[in-house]
Amino acid sequence: MENQSLPENSASFLTGLFRNPRNAENIYNELLKKGYKKENIMLIMSEDTQRKYFSNVESAQDTVGNKALEGAAVGGAVGGALGAIAAAVAVVGSTLVIPALGIVVAGSLAASFAGAGAGAAAGGILGALVGSGIPHVDAEKYEKGIKEGGVVIGVTPLTSNDYTLLQDEWTTYQD
Repeated sequence: MENQSLPENSASFLTGLFRNPRNAENIYNELLKKGYKKENIMLIMSEDTQRKYFSNVESAQDTVGNKALEGAAVGGAVGGALGAIAAAVAVVGSTLVIPALGIVVAGSLAASFAGAGAGAAAGGILGALVGSGIPHVDAEKYEKGIKEGGVVIGVTPLTSNDYTLLQDEWTTYQD
């Protein structure tokens, strides 16, 4: 991620690619703990990654072993495992599946991806990412990472200080 100079009380959209689903889950959980709302956190992954790691609480439980469920309903958390993203993706109103591209988008940019739909079909994942406002240089890296099973997370930090802190924290989780 590139470091941007921002005014003290403003922040721009921050994105990062996490090749390990557990790292993506850790980042997502940290954002929730810091007070970010799930609908304001963008998630982009391939349909295969979503099915393998985040399709529902049961498969998330299977992925990490025999962890006890902390909630019985779909969307309940798996104790420290891969449950929070599964819950976010399960929320139909904030999730968009684009079969032509083989991706799942949840959260803040789902509407942007829906709006970019026609162009996305022609331009592939790269076109959808750029069309939703992600810089081309990042979009190329993210397209490759998504195809390889990674998860892209994005959020608008509350302050420029949060931007810097999140950026530093995310760097430690990126492979």
